[in-house]
Amino acid sequence: MTALPDLGPAGFDTIIDARSPSEFAEDHLPGAINLPVLDDAQRAEVGTIYKQVSPFQARKIGGALAAANVARHVAGPLADRDGGWRPLVYCWRGGQRSGAFSTILAQIGWRTSRLEGGWKSWRALVLRQVQDLGPPCPLVVLDGNTGSAKTEILQRLALRGLQVIDLEGLANHRGSLFGAMPGRQPSQKLFESRLAVTLAGLDPSRPAVVEAESSRIGDLSVPKAVWQALCAAPRLRLQVPLAERARYTSRAYADAVAEPGRVEATVARLAPLHPAEQIEAWRGMADRGQWAALAEGLMREHYDPRYEKSRARHGENERGVIPVADLSHAGLDTAAARIEAAVERLHQDSGLPLRPGA
Repeated sequence: MTALPDLGPAGFDTIIDARSPSEFAEDHLPGAINLPVLDDAQRAEVGTIYKQVSPFQARKIGGALAAANVARHVAGPLADRDGGWRPLVYCWRGGQRSGAFSTILAQIGWRTSRLEGGWKSWRALVLRQVQDLGPPCPLVVLDGNTGSAKTEILQRLALRGLQVIDLEGLANHRGSLFGAMPGRQPSQKLFESRLAVTLAGLDPSRPAVVEAESSRIGDLSVPKAVWQALCAAPRLRLQVPLAERARYTSRAYADAVAEPGRVEATVARLAPLHPAEQIEAWRGMADRGQWAALAEGLMREHYDPRYEKSRARHGENERGVIPVADLSHAGLDTAAARIEAAVERLHQDSGLPLRPGA
């Protein structure tokens, strides 16, 4: 494998990650399933025997464990695969674990392939894409203060046929103090894998729209080459009234509001940044369920000033302001149409089409 898209057209029906569950959780090839040759405890046990007893004894015990585990996988998750099934198997570096698994599958009669170099070769390609190459196409950054519905508008742009990069979706985080989404964030490595695959799938001849972000999304860092491209790209700014943004946010963050204590705990984290009376006022709004008022106060006193400070660093990149009067479904559709037209104007001189075949 010499490029990220190489796995796509290769015709594999299933990609099997033969590593332990903890290795799989940290990062894996997109779409892979985890059928470990050794689980975490077994891997630790074999490693200890290798160091404290002998490599031979470790291989003997490891071989017995591996054979039993692969047998369970064949009798369980793989039992319904027919004779034409084509799996790709990989482990950490294309060594003994994937070798043992693929040998058994091949002996059964399945056309089995191994990923040369294993996960390490995949990781090298991912790092090259996100740290060195970056986006293969021109970017347009969608900017706007908190509550401007940037993510929802980005989704509408995708439905209209534009290329988009949803960084918050890939990071499973909405990028603010209240931004945690159901389910945990992926690891940094898994985030980078998802991002690398997204970038590799973009058409270099067409621009891609991406939401303005800080260099961190929750606990994750935006990789260097992608961050540099974001900072250099032209920007379109959504201009939405504060009250409308507050109403939208109170709806969009209903999951945060519904979780007992979450809003109060998040407000408490702002204590070092604001006067005590301001924190108490926000806590009171949370206690009374005044979510729109709380959102408006947080935006006015906390988020908007910080957005303005950040925006000043990229002011020379702003290419247009898109007024949005309301964030209803109809209003979001109108905003998406205006942004599409603005992106098209930005790229008229370059001759880049917005859609395939345009």
